[in-house]
Amino acid sequence: MANAYAHINPAMLSWARGRASLAVEEAATAVGVKPETYQNWESGDAQPTFRQAQLVASALHAPFGYLFLSEAPEDEPTLPDLRTIGGLPVPSPSINLKETIKNAMQRQEWFVEFLQEQGAQPLPFVGRFNIQSSVVEVANDIRNVLGVAVEQGHASWEAYQRELIDASERAGVLVMRSGIVGNNTHRKLDVGEFRGFAISHPLAPIVFINSTDAPSARLFTLLHELAHIWLGSSGISNAAPNNTRREEIFCNAVAGEFLAPSAIFAQLWPISSPELNVRVAELARRFHVSRLVIIRRALDMGFVDRATYSDFYLAELAAFRNAEGGGGNFYRNAGAKNSARFAKAVIAEAFSGRLLLREAGRLLGVQPSKIREFAGQLGA
Repeated sequence: MANAYAHINPAMLSWARGRASLAVEEAATAVGVKPETYQNWESGDAQPTFRQAQLVASALHAPFGYLFLSEAPEDEPTLPDLRTIGGLPVPSPSINLKETIKNAMQRQEWFVEFLQEQGAQPLPFVGRFNIQSSVVEVANDIRNVLGVAVEQGHASWEAYQRELIDASERAGVLVMRSGIVGNNTHRKLDVGEFRGFAISHPLAPIVFINSTDAPSARLFTLLHELAHIWLGSSGISNAAPNNTRREEIFCNAVAGEFLAPSAIFAQLWPISSPELNVRVAELARRFHVSRLVIIRRALDMGFVDRATYSDFYLAELAAFRNAEGGGGNFYRNAGAKNSARFAKAVIAEAFSGRLLLREAGRLLGVQPSKIREFAGQLGA
């Protein structure tokens, strides 16, 4: 019985491997068999044991039952793909990105139902503008809704970023941040694939930020995705300066205008220190943003070239990766991953008895027995 064969559908095995973007050799290594053996499974010349089939499903991030289907299921709906590199479309979203979007949509679906039961009204700022609107007007409106003045006087851009996230959540936007799929630390999200995405909704818009990106770059991504919400649009973004899509160009412009208003920036850039690093540092302190935001703003306004910006960004990303240590506090990460606003609503429903702890744990990615501890860490 231990060696019973699974009798899977070979075509489904091939489909699942393609869906996971793995070569035969990579899939075989994950299962612990020779590539020839794996190839025989896909061709139907041999069958894996149940244990091997389970390992295959795990390695390919596919439900075990999928391997027995007669045909592949339809791809679940995802978001509009707004990413380009050099004006050309990028490859289809990876399975990691698709699952991350799916998880966010499931949370949004629950939260929308929760808000509807509470009698919540549509958020007036969602879809208030379009890409023909004034960039300055959109940036000012985001600032007004969030209650953030142009001059903040913050000690650091980190404090500014925390305030903007908190203000976004107070306004009604769910801000989710993670660098992995669910709680699986072996499935890191690739910043080379995407930096964030937005899921617009009149009641519960979502902004997702890829936490594998350099922390100093996430501030720009946050504002870029908020701009999408103000347009009432959804999509996957790489926020690349060379993206040629009109909507992405517009959202980049709004983010830059919010973080470093063009009228002030244009006056200060020429009279700052002639040494680039010093000039960037001075303006970063002046606008309470990171050096990376300043160099990005300088690029968008034509003060530096793309190579200079790329050097700055790659150096920031390398420094972050070199300094990256352990996974940090699980509950703090869980709060960021879920959005504090969403997590507090789920916890309140669970504590009231209207939501089973098991279901709350599934929504939050936290063991049901740990929800009370999570609530304490979150201050819920």
